[in-house]
Amino acid sequence: MAEKQDIDILKVIESLSPNELKLVPYLKEGEFLKIHNKTGLDKTSIVRSLEFLSNKGIIEIKTKKVEHIEAGINGLLYIKQGLPERRLSNILIKKTSVPLEEAKKESRLNENEFRAAIGALKKKAFINLVNQNLILVAKKEELIEKSLEERFLESLPKKIDELKPEEKYALKNLKSRKDIIEVKENTIIEFSLTRLGESIMKHDFSHSKDMIESVTPELIKSESWHGKKFRRYDIKSPVPKIYGGKRHYVNQTTDYAKKIWLEMGFKEMTGNMAVSGFWNFDALFTAQDHPVREMQDTFFIQGKTSRLPDKKIVAEIKKSHEGKIEGSKGWQYVWNEEDAKKVLLRTHTTCISAKTLKKIAENKEFPSKYFALGRCFRNETVDATHGFEFNQTEGIVVDENANFRQLLGYLVEFFKKMGYEKIRIRPSYFPYTEPSLEIDVFHPIFKKWFELGGAGMFRPEVTIPFFGKHIPVLAWGPGFDRILMEFFNITDFRDIYGNDINKLRNMKFWRR
Repeated sequence: MAEKQDIDILKVIESLSPNELKLVPYLKEGEFLKIHNKTGLDKTSIVRSLEFLSNKGIIEIKTKKVEHIEAGINGLLYIKQGLPERRLSNILIKKTSVPLEEAKKESRLNENEFRAAIGALKKKAFINLVNQNLILVAKKEELIEKSLEERFLESLPKKIDELKPEEKYALKNLKSRKDIIEVKENTIIEFSLTRLGESIMKHDFSHSKDMIESVTPELIKSESWHGKKFRRYDIKSPVPKIYGGKRHYVNQTTDYAKKIWLEMGFKEMTGNMAVSGFWNFDALFTAQDHPVREMQDTFFIQGKTSRLPDKKIVAEIKKSHEGKIEGSKGWQYVWNEEDAKKVLLRTHTTCISAKTLKKIAENKEFPSKYFALGRCFRNETVDATHGFEFNQTEGIVVDENANFRQLLGYLVEFFKKMGYEKIRIRPSYFPYTEPSLEIDVFHPIFKKWFELGGAGMFRPEVTIPFFGKHIPVLAWGPGFDRILMEFFNITDFRDIYGNDINKLRNMKFWRR
């Protein structure tokens, strides 16, 4: 039994690193500072070595927090120049009465320091303020003697648990004043030998210094490893986590979604976040008196207007709204060009689709498929399921042979690739699509269906101004942020953009 114990101890000794071996002769002392002074190792190396020795059962580590007080930036200055009340007192010792402005000028104190000095002296009943004059009411000897606060400031640094009652009183007075003192917290490391540690201390460590730490080309060439032992490595002890660089998880997910659309044969379309009402609303056949265009739903940029595109497309959009295209009653009003010039933060990425339709018509690019993925803004109440900014994924398919079943196919395929098998599609209404639908996904944490966004086929009032005739256009624009919430176990929409560094480090990588 004793022989086995000796073998186990020998294995532990053979696992000690060079830094741990340096610490061994001083472990009985149990004080961090003594080891630091005697070994010459830096504090970080000592802490790591002590943790390794603790993992091997050689020592037990105890840590405790100790608060101590130091002079702050202003405190260091006041130790040299005197506290503001000392500098004011020196004037009052010479003159028992002095006008406020004169006292301030002579003391060379700023406004805050001068007020603090008056407050400190009045609190001790040393002065009175009468008709804008400072009057000394205490004996001059009382002002000459150093105050409790001055003596305390000069005695720093001090441990907070060693303060006398009068020093605690001085601390309380000085803590309420800016940057005179600082209370800092230090971690004190204490350790003691375990039974295993005491047994190990009785052994000879001289042979451990000759153990080989690593295999190098020089070691192999010289063959100097013959007859020597390699140090035993501890592969079970916990080591510090290393956080490598990675893309934000939202960017990981958007990259993946873009890849899906590209693989499905779509081209990417992009646009500005600040757009005109013309592209965000009018080109999409949204009535100018529709509630969505009010300040309650939209972020308008005050005092900013935008140029409208060429007169031809503007005239066609005007005809669409006023019911002057074949087969449409429009919105039964006179369309206002000035309202269309207002600049706003885009409420959806569908405004990018509208601009792309113009480009497709000009280039006669039929058939064509485009997608977008970008940030949108709406004046909504922020809660667990809503935010005033969010990402949206947008898509259009322009094809004279396109149909509603194809639209459903694109949507089902995209969400399937994003990891959602349980999808619900239901009828809905949007001003610019007919037929229209809503896409819902089932959230396993909230145990309910969540609306992601709408889709449909653009109405003739949207397509005819661009193409001169109605061409079927499949369109969709579901919200994207809710798509990633389930995968990353996010239950509150507000946490998506919180950027807590600890949460970001521990967030898993997007994999589907």
